[in-house]
Amino acid sequence: MRLLHTSDWHLGRSFHRVNLLGAQAAFIDHLVDTVREHEVDAVLVAGDVYDRAVPPLPAVALFDRALHRLADLGVPTVMISGNHDSARRLGVGAGLIGRAGIHLRTDPEGCADPVVLSDAHGDVALYGLPYLEPALVKDAIGAERVSHEAVLGAAMDRIRADLAGRTPGTRSVVLAHAFVTGGRASDSERDIAVGGVEAVPASVFDGVDYAALGHLHGCQTINERVRYSGSPLAYSFSEADHRKTTWLVDLGPAGEITAERIDTPVPRRLARLRGPLAALLEDPAHTAHEESWIEATLTDPVRPDDPMARLAARFPYILSLAFDPEGREEDGGATYAQRLRGRSDQEIAEDFVAHVRGGGADEAERAVLQAAFEDVRTAAAEGLQEARR
Repeated sequence: MRLLHTSDWHLGRSFHRVNLLGAQAAFIDHLVDTVREHEVDAVLVAGDVYDRAVPPLPAVALFDRALHRLADLGVPTVMISGNHDSARRLGVGAGLIGRAGIHLRTDPEGCADPVVLSDAHGDVALYGLPYLEPALVKDAIGAERVSHEAVLGAAMDRIRADLAGRTPGTRSVVLAHAFVTGGRASDSERDIAVGGVEAVPASVFDGVDYAALGHLHGCQTINERVRYSGSPLAYSFSEADHRKTTWLVDLGPAGEITAERIDTPVPRRLARLRGPLAALLEDPAHTAHEESWIEATLTDPVRPDDPMARLAARFPYILSLAFDPEGREEDGGATYAQRLRGRSDQEIAEDFVAHVRGGGADEAERAVLQAAFEDVRTAAAEGLQEARR
């Protein structure tokens, strides 16, 4: 049986204020074409369909079109809710939608109720395990404690019990949304540590033939049977080196796994550039990035004038600018209170100017600061005298 494993669509998400809905629509086109071209038997969507619990209407419309197109293919789709989704909202109408072959699994208590498909070699049970917030589902699924490992373990015990009662030789697939030990995170995933230690061991999925994971945005293999598809688009500059793909998984007659990565469309390449402003503007090595989305970090000892506009002249798609001057003195781990102790308001303000700009205030600027502090002290003294009258 051939499965297409994807996750973390995050419909409605932007990239540094750039609207990605068009790129997400292009991914849906690609998904439908891949299903058709590679004769996929089932589509697996392992959570974070939307980027937030109450998605914008254009994202809902895109999701609606995606469901219709997948249903028109006549290829079953199993989809779970992730930690970004509202399980209740995503699951509305699941019973009716299921009649069209789109199986939404958003209720933790239904995790052991699989979608059963068949091929020439027998049945394949597809279990949808939505994101489990430990504090909310512990009692409902019979976990012994409030932790991600405990609730996932309890849910998998239910799945293994259901599988044990099925026809011998039934193959099994689990969709889950979790942070599995050994996975590599990026900056764009929302932390799921609330309610307990977030990481769970891959062994929690022992006993099933394939675990189709969502949550981490980089495509990666934890082991042969436990894989992340990653997000189809980059959602942070930490993903600049990611190859965005889906997994095309063939499940053999005895549960053996072969998997191939299918590249997804890239709306625009990402690049992280670092160095003095002059080097970024002049270095021919950066020519290849002139049409990329850019994150630039300037290392000039003093903040240059109007750096964003100057960079945009060469890199029109620059989205992020940071400043990290070379040779900046470190604070040695001192606390904020320790760094301020014994320093006047004037000295603290001058330190702030030096920190932000990379160079200290000149004589005229120091005079302006001094005058401002004197005005504030005078006003405070006059206010105190007025209060005493």
